[in-house]
Amino acid sequence: MKLITAIVQDEDVNRLLDSLVEAGYRATKVASTGGFLRSGNSTVIIGVEDHLVDDVIRIIDRNCHTRVEVVNPLARMGPGEFYMPEPVEVQVGGAIIFVQNVEQYLRL
Repeated sequence: MKLITAIVQDEDVNRLLDSLVEAGYRATKVASTGGFLRSGNSTVIIGVEDHLVDDVIRIIDRNCHTRVEVVNPLARMGPGEFYMPEPVEVQVGGAIIFVQNVEQYLRL
């Protein structure tokens, strides 16, 4: 058995969960926040048999898209001093996926 943990952007999470449920998978969503842009993310946790891992990864890939956003970062000059540098384009979205072995699975 495997535990799949996928960190996805909030914009993609509902579509992903709908697709997972439609394919017969159970998933748990946990709200999280990204460190770099401090934007809303969700962590989706899915437990599956080993032979189903590739299918779940395909579903994640189909539903979690990368896109470019323009952000206005705050840069720190000194204690309590900030300045606004030029807006920059950054790639967001997609998914970060971890697949781990599970020693025991219990459903109570």
